Amino acid sequence: MKKITFLWFVLLCPLLAFAQFSVTGTITDTQTQKPLMGATVQIGQFGTTSDTQGYFQLANIPAGTQILQVSYVGYSAHKQTLTINQDITANVALHPTSYRTEEVVVSATRANEKTGTTFTNVSKAQIQERNFGQDLPYLLEQTPSVVVNSDAGAGVGYTGIRIRGSDITRINVTVNGVPINDPESHGTFFVNMPDLASSVQDIQVQRGIGTSTNGAAAFGGSLNIRTLGFNQEAYAEAINSIGSFDTRRHSVSFGTGLIKDKFTFDGRLSKISSDGYIDRAFSDLKSYYFSAGYLGKTGMLRFVSFSGKEKTYQAWNGVPQDKLETDRTYNSLTYDNETDNYQQDHYQLHYSKNLARHFDLGGAFFLIRGRGYYEQYKNNQKLANYNIPAVVLGDTTISRTDLIRQKWLDNYFYGLTYALNYNPQNNRLTATLGGGWNQYDGDHYGEVIWARFASGSETRHRYYDGNALKTDFNIYGKVNYQLTNKLGLFGDLQYRTINYNLEGTDDDKRDVTQQADFNFFNPKGGITYTLSPNQTLYASYAVGNREPVRSDFVDRKGAAEPKAETMYNLEAGYRLRGSNPALTGRHIKYNLDANYYYMDYKNQLVLTGQLNDVGSPLRTNIKDSYRTGLELAGSLNLHNLVELSSSVGLSRNKIQNYTETVYIYDADYNPEGTVENNYTETDISFSPNFISTHKLEVQPLKELKAALIYKTVSKQYLDNTASEARKINGYQVADLRLRYVLKPAFMRELELALLVNNLFNAKYEANGYTFSEQYTGDSTRYDYNYYFPQATRNYLLTLGLRF
Repeated sequence: MKKITFLWFVLLCPLLAFAQFSVTGTITDTQTQKPLMGATVQIGQFGTTSDTQGYFQLANIPAGTQILQVSYVGYSAHKQTLTINQDITANVALHPTSYRTEEVVVSATRANEKTGTTFTNVSKAQIQERNFGQDLPYLLEQTPSVVVNSDAGAGVGYTGIRIRGSDITRINVTVNGVPINDPESHGTFFVNMPDLASSVQDIQVQRGIGTSTNGAAAFGGSLNIRTLGFNQEAYAEAINSIGSFDTRRHSVSFGTGLIKDKFTFDGRLSKISSDGYIDRAFSDLKSYYFSAGYLGKTGMLRFVSFSGKEKTYQAWNGVPQDKLETDRTYNSLTYDNETDNYQQDHYQLHYSKNLARHFDLGGAFFLIRGRGYYEQYKNNQKLANYNIPAVVLGDTTISRTDLIRQKWLDNYFYGLTYALNYNPQNNRLTATLGGGWNQYDGDHYGEVIWARFASGSETRHRYYDGNALKTDFNIYGKVNYQLTNKLGLFGDLQYRTINYNLEGTDDDKRDVTQQADFNFFNPKGGITYTLSPNQTLYASYAVGNREPVRSDFVDRKGAAEPKAETMYNLEAGYRLRGSNPALTGRHIKYNLDANYYYMDYKNQLVLTGQLNDVGSPLRTNIKDSYRTGLELAGSLNLHNLVELSSSVGLSRNKIQNYTETVYIYDADYNPEGTVENNYTETDISFSPNFISTHKLEVQPLKELKAALIYKTVSKQYLDNTASEARKINGYQVADLRLRYVLKPAFMRELELALLVNNLFNAKYEANGYTFSEQYTGDSTRYDYNYYFPQATRNYLLTLGLRF
């Protein structure tokens, strides 16, 4: 704490010597005169967004002639020349345009101030200042109740994110309203979309069930990602980063702006590489982004494509607990090509049109093409497990061999989304009818590409082969009704139906052919009450249902079929948005969000220690479990010279009537029995009771910003027994971020940025796993804990050239 206090003092000292001119004003609609919240306001390198009253403030604006630019979705852009020699006020009225962009679909799945749900919006400016080439979860680490981790330890490669203790398989992810979660595992692998953040306009993070969306059910939260919108002006930029562990990022982007007020094109190429903090945990990532749009008088057509190709060395085994003190970067894998290799291509075609004065329709067709494998060296394997006959050499029969295998995924995910919006000018009643249909067709197969003893098998001998076909349809209706000037109501009804067919064999040679159908009704309702122009109370209640994932079906074949999970989610909170004159005429902007939540699960699927007949862990439906907590988030901005923001999450995460199974093995490691341990109430794994993030950002010079970010995460348990012997210790991590921006005459912007991660060199782990055993004649329980250590102090340095 002494180090942090001293650093904050050093950052604040230079502020006393600087004062710049400010530009303030309000953004309104020319027809209704109503304020527009969230409009983007820009003067040179300085940018902000308007608040709930349409108010904005830009500080530290140098004297002279400056260009004020204002943009807002669905409105014509505004550009105005200002002569600045004192603090001035510039009110702007925007004209509605006759076209809509793909926001028709995006806005249909997003929450707003009237939906009574809990969410955080992350703007393009925030994404840009946080983006040093790490995976997208690391750009969201400062949002409430979020914890991130990295297999390789440095934020490049395979990374994870949890919201309120729920991992990515319980977080719905969409890009432009298109579902991204893998339909079988429900996971989203951001390593397959490297540097997507460089082509993102904004992200909305919803917590809890949230509003109805497309794709996998949201049981912890959702990430609604919107890629770059239409740029009025042409641009080009080159971003280059270098850092610890030989981390490198090279990215070039361009945009044509609007050509003849009708056409627009944007593109990006990126390459990211890193050796990783963990031994041999390298990443080699390549990606592109391209979009082309046509704007008509009453409609819009836009094509969006992005792709990622990754090669990463496996670090998924983690580090055994007994090596954390002596060899934190230990990797048990040593085969040169123990790698994951995957390419994922995304294609989206968006169309929107004004149908009448108050109606607009948006829709999208999409295709996601994925294919790739991970390669493994395996020693002393039974030939019979790979459908390879034993090798007979004279009187000797060889039944085991060393071999190299590849496990493949080859899939297509395609479908459509749509939304019909009703938006009258009085804005008293708004409504949306939306939904989507998609189908996943995926092959799972394994091949032996080399064996020391291979009998009569051929190269690329296929030893298992299966297919999955999953069809998902959903339709939802949403209504916002402003009952009075203060009281608003929100309703959201969704019907979702799923058909899942499995056939063929899995990697343990078992026939996994089976079929399952699910029909879900997911109602949601909310209420908002306006206490004053800048204060709002809200509450919502939602019901969500979620089908089991692939492993729940495949690993449990022949046993009781897994049940669908259900969650009942209550959210209630308070929002404050304000700005007031302060000392010497400067403005203070402040925000406060306070939220209480209760997430009640029925039949939640959790690990209990049970194994199937080949030793794979099984998830079991637990009748009763819950999460409840309080989230606080606020910020204070003094004339853009100083900004202090904080979020704190306090939670209680419990399973009731939980039974753990521990297996007993004989000397030959054959299971002989089990021990069951019963718990009346215990903690849900990977669910810290306390999470906080604090940021102090100062701008001592108009060209320089410095930010200190401090993250605290309390202890987490590796399993559902709340055992101190099987836990991740709590940790505190500080990061320092510096950005220096110049505006030379020959380019729009020259930026030099430095990110120092883990400033105080803390040794900590952010993820892990465990398993336990007992042995015949020995009552001792043996725990085997594995962890994913995160990097000690490291840096990333970025040079950005923008034209």
